[in-house]
Amino acid sequence: MGIKLRLILMNFLQFFIWGSWLLTIGKYCDNTMHWSYTEFGAIFSTMGIASLLMPALAGIIADRWINAEKLYGCFHFTAALILVLVPFINNPTTMFWVMLLNMMFYMPTISLSITVAYTTLKGKNMDIIKDYPPIRVWGTIGFIVALWVISLSGLGALAAQFYVASGASLLLGIYAFTMPACPPLGKGHKSSLIESLGLNAFSLFKSSKMALFFIFAMFLGASLQLTNAYGANFLDDFAKLDIYKNLVSVRYPEIIMSISQISETLFILTIPFFMKRFGIKKVMLFSMIAWVLRFGLFSFGNPAEGLWMIILSCIIYGMAFDFFNISGSLFVESQSNPQIKASAQGLFMMMTNGFGAILGSVLSGIIIDRFYRHNGDIDWSGIWLTFAIYSLIIAILFAIFFKHKHDPKAISVTSH
Repeated sequence: MGIKLRLILMNFLQFFIWGSWLLTIGKYCDNTMHWSYTEFGAIFSTMGIASLLMPALAGIIADRWINAEKLYGCFHFTAALILVLVPFINNPTTMFWVMLLNMMFYMPTISLSITVAYTTLKGKNMDIIKDYPPIRVWGTIGFIVALWVISLSGLGALAAQFYVASGASLLLGIYAFTMPACPPLGKGHKSSLIESLGLNAFSLFKSSKMALFFIFAMFLGASLQLTNAYGANFLDDFAKLDIYKNLVSVRYPEIIMSISQISETLFILTIPFFMKRFGIKKVMLFSMIAWVLRFGLFSFGNPAEGLWMIILSCIIYGMAFDFFNISGSLFVESQSNPQIKASAQGLFMMMTNGFGAILGSVLSGIIIDRFYRHNGDIDWSGIWLTFAIYSLIIAILFAIFFKHKHDPKAISVTSH
């Protein structure tokens, strides 16, 4: 099997695991367990809490002591064992701690998978700006396949979805140990105390440009958590209304939401062109504007005559997600020296899926329960409009304060 095919399979399984429960856990917590949005927001925030430390710590370990592919495999083994416990939990507090433990091992695998892919491609003298996106697109396909399997099998509101995720995680854990060796590039390097502790990736904050980039990445990370947490619940709530409850878009909301991931597969392939043609600032601005449209269209859409707005919102999501997550990781890669590549990706993960996820998950749950939930009814239009205004403010501030001169040659990332 060629190296690209091997990386494709790795990415497929990586996001199949996440797709098995990420968009349906809200339905499970709400419809099956009957927990509040505040409790669900806390559970969903475990991704963010885990990302505050674990991706950066995993990056440090992979940079200095353990092969990235081996660490990657061990983490998936452990996450698989923890996911098996989830169906036995009937208390939101216990669920919070078990999911936090699971996330502490799963979230680092996202940045580790990037490190394994980048290291492997550069070892073959490939340009990751050109060669990585077509590989990464299969991660999104894996997410879509998992989402469709869970939705069409009726597991979206059941605990069995976590068994599916556990099985995929176990399989990927085994497969990881067959991947090409990705040895620690910082091993044996004479270092200061800060370098020995693996904290030198934080030196990127010395650059005002990178500091601002990470701060805005955090705010965009909040937007990502909002759409992941509440998208399927938003459509599912229309089932309470007689005029909507028998519509296919309401009976299978995850299928409609999967249009977002299908859109991802297309926009990922455009990243090499947009990055080299427009540069990171404009690409990130495109992402922010897309988030405004994503939430705004949700605010005014419905599953009947307004279904076109929801579908258009899902299509726009591809640009919102890819131009932020994938382009952002490529930019961080281009700004980091070889000794801190994994740590830098962990730092990016910490800001987006760490601080950003906590900001989006916890505050949104509290805000919804306090301002938009009345006698069991939820004002989804107001919720999405609030999120759209938030994203617009972030876009305006980013356009004003982030300074970066685009150099097409500077972002061609090959072996060092």
